[in-house]
Amino acid sequence: MWMDRAKALVRLAAAVMAAQFAMPLTHANAESYAALQGQGYKTSKLTRGASGSLGWFVVGGSTKFFCPMRVATAQVGKTGLVGFTSSGKQVRLDRKVYEQHAGSASIYPQLSDLQAGRPRPQDVRACVPAR
Repeated sequence: MWMDRAKALVRLAAAVMAAQFAMPLTHANAESYAALQGQGYKTSKLTRGASGSLGWFVVGGSTKFFCPMRVATAQVGKTGLVGFTSSGKQVRLDRKVYEQHAGSASIYPQLSDLQAGRPRPQDVRACVPAR
């Protein structure tokens, strides 16, 4: 009986190790937004990818990447503030209340820059090849 448990434990350990070796391969084609920008790739306006998440298409020649948005909060002009839900919807936030509890909101990007396709590298997750 203990031999059956030992065999099962060895199989489980082997499966975990195989999964760990396979994980890095899933992101082998991911690129950083800053690297793509440095190579002259052009950025689209803020849009939704095939998965429905907000982000930007970055195109260079015949190569196309989708770069998901990492931003959860953005400034609207000098006095407004919006938050993004997990589905990508925008929710207006009371900036004064927000700053009383969380500190200055001036570190967040401008919504107009995000919408126009001018994200900062820190506002973008790893870019993956688009279909």
